[in-house]
Amino acid sequence: MYRTPSPASPVPSSPPSSTPTPDAGAERRSRLGRFGVLPHLAGASFLVIGLFARLPLAMLTVGALTLVTTASGSYAAGGFAAGAVGIGSALGAPLLGGLADRHGQRIVLLVSAVLNTLAIGALLIIASTTSDFSGGALVLVLSASFAMGFTCPQIGPLARVRWMAMTRRRPRSALDTALSYEGTADELTFVLGPALVGLLASLIAPWVPLALAAALTITLVSAFALHHTVTFSDRARSAVAGGTSTAGEDGTRTALVLLPIAGMIAMGTFFGSTQTFLTAFTGQFDAAEASGLLYAVMGLSSAVAALSVAYWPQAFGHPARWMVSAAGMALAALALAVPPSVPAMVAVLLGLGIFVGPTMVTIFSIGAEVAPEHRLGTVMTLLASGIVAGTALGAGLAGALAEAGGADRAAVVPAAAAGTLLLLGIATAAVLRGNRTASVEGPAQ
Repeated sequence: MYRTPSPASPVPSSPPSSTPTPDAGAERRSRLGRFGVLPHLAGASFLVIGLFARLPLAMLTVGALTLVTTASGSYAAGGFAAGAVGIGSALGAPLLGGLADRHGQRIVLLVSAVLNTLAIGALLIIASTTSDFSGGALVLVLSASFAMGFTCPQIGPLARVRWMAMTRRRPRSALDTALSYEGTADELTFVLGPALVGLLASLIAPWVPLALAAALTITLVSAFALHHTVTFSDRARSAVAGGTSTAGEDGTRTALVLLPIAGMIAMGTFFGSTQTFLTAFTGQFDAAEASGLLYAVMGLSSAVAALSVAYWPQAFGHPARWMVSAAGMALAALALAVPPSVPAMVAVLLGLGIFVGPTMVTIFSIGAEVAPEHRLGTVMTLLASGIVAGTALGAGLAGALAEAGGADRAAVVPAAAAGTLLLLGIATAAVLRGNRTASVEGPAQ
């Protein structure tokens, strides 16, 4: 990572006494290869808890869609409920991140876990006791759905904040390794979550997925909140609060953050439009229900590629990584309109995913680099919110084009989103280069 600790704001780098002290030789001997540094830094339990604690977030949107659609018999009501979850998450995530920056992760996560569990319970009760999903009843359904999204604990972004604190005094490769793991964890849960909802809803009952999400939230999110790694982010927050920063420095960093946020909106637009495009594509073969499986193909290759980022040479800097990965995405996305069959589309999606994972990991890395020290939680959650907002935008744009001209026309949106990512990567490289030049020249003036 390019940012170095401020001399005025030292951050303790030694782990709590309950955590094994990392040993370079042990890390080299780990069967996990370069990823062996992660359990040494945080403990193996953190990797497991952090992975499954984020699963409810991936289940809520599809869970609300399935439950409300089944209970009401209306696809429109289910779609509105899913949309309310997404809007709530996009708005609530930065608020939770800001509160974590101000008050610490532990209390914010514990409160949000309780509130989110109550919101899920409210939707389950409303859906099970309502027969007419119109008027006031629909308002209640949408309010509970919105509350579910708004209070959903942001495990992925806040886990990244902890990794930043734990790797602060280590080589940049340590943070790259942690963020590549986090990108893979996000990809896997967002593939597993909807699949789990579909499986449980079809085999047992539509309310079971949300009930499981509530159980996971109250247990695993609480465990994540109380995990000893929270002390790292709290120490970093206290050290930064004791340091000094000028309004000009904060303003510059805030402006720089807008580029990775825009990148995540473009990434979300790519995700949402690809999902919609695949629905239209498989519909041509009377197999629209298979669109989720095709999308999972891209998610799996993306997850594997995200892991590979840990092994990329450090000389291959973040701005260059963004540009190269986004260029690959743009070229591969152009091929979406080519395949004449489902097997051919599988091959295209496997190739496309290879560029998606590294792009997302790199944008998170740049967000971490340019974020103000005292706003890391806010920035990480804003990046996650950008994906949510972009997904809704992409789905809407691709849906309108698919309605007007079929799958071929809808394929324009993911290609355009990938092209936008490339342009934003080029702009980010230029801005960061200029910013570093100014930083070097400044003291000499």
